[in-house]
Amino acid sequence: MKLSCLQENLARGLSIVSRAVSTRSTLPVLANVLLATDEGRLKLSATNLEIVITCWVGAKIEEEGAITVPARTISDLVNALPQEQVQLQLNSETQTLHLACARTEANIRGIDSQEFPLVPQDDDNPRVRLDPAEFKEMIAQVSFAAATDDARPTLTGIYTHIAPDQIKMASTDGFRLSVRTMEIEEGVADERTLIIPARALIELARVISDSDEYVDLILLQGRSQVIFELETVRLVSQLIEGHFPDFAAVVPESHRTRTVMNTAGFLKACKTAGIFARESGNTARVRITQANELMPGNAVISATSAETGDNVAQIDAVVDGEDIEMNFNVKFITDVLGVISTPQVALETTSTVEPGVLKPVGKDDYVHIIMPMQFGR
Repeated sequence: MKLSCLQENLARGLSIVSRAVSTRSTLPVLANVLLATDEGRLKLSATNLEIVITCWVGAKIEEEGAITVPARTISDLVNALPQEQVQLQLNSETQTLHLACARTEANIRGIDSQEFPLVPQDDDNPRVRLDPAEFKEMIAQVSFAAATDDARPTLTGIYTHIAPDQIKMASTDGFRLSVRTMEIEEGVADERTLIIPARALIELARVISDSDEYVDLILLQGRSQVIFELETVRLVSQLIEGHFPDFAAVVPESHRTRTVMNTAGFLKACKTAGIFARESGNTARVRITQANELMPGNAVISATSAETGDNVAQIDAVVDGEDIEMNFNVKFITDVLGVISTPQVALETTSTVEPGVLKPVGKDDYVHIIMPMQFGR
């Protein structure tokens, strides 16, 4: 292998694939990045056996070849180089990669590329084309609500239902539920349901850029894997086996009070309450009051700490229905408000013991359900 490429392009490619490098595996090759020539470009790949991230970098290829080298070593080295041409040459006998850039030279000992796990290929499988910006927002609006521990593996994943004209994603950790839908121009003839690890989708969202024109979701036939393909990046993820909870039954069909608030104002009030709610399991109180002859409708968000003090924040609100007072995990509310882009948000409530529902005002493609906390905690 002998080639040259720009330092900035190589550094960007390494930063993308390094997210998939395994840090705890007993297989040394999983701590490496695969560098291989591929149809006139340099292909970089890394895997932790759960996900594989591949990135293609423009390069001038003089000799074909492949090698795996320690991810941290080559990433740190390339990041320290000036923004000039990087020359890469492999000594296949010693499995050593020689790197030269400007007045810097280095030799990195590697492992034979044959020891790197096989990367699944597309093989002309069904694919669904998604809008990159909207899909990135979709991931953000569901991934934070997935469970982070492996006690119930299916809850660490994102329920994904693909229909001919729509894709729906849902996540829950048992205390909150996010459901987002997105219209698509062309889905699949037969509806498909997958559970995709939240960690894989979070990594995908990191690599989707404003310049990407598409994201293709590729359904591998007969294999428990899914591929996401961009113009220069491909991510392969294992799927989670099992049955996702029937979340449709959790979504309230009606409400007694609908409170419309400014999203930024509500978020700021919740962040302030969060300062004093840390010692009480992030519990904050939300009191909704209708408008009367003297006062407009409002929401009061408050939190108390026996050690540090308390705070109260009032924001204007349009209240339709009964007055209500509920306790919520204020961190959960802050999380969801941070991924709602509309200027206003609606909080729909029924009673102090039934779930609250948060929805962006003016859009009907997203709903977030949050369980109340018991009074007196």
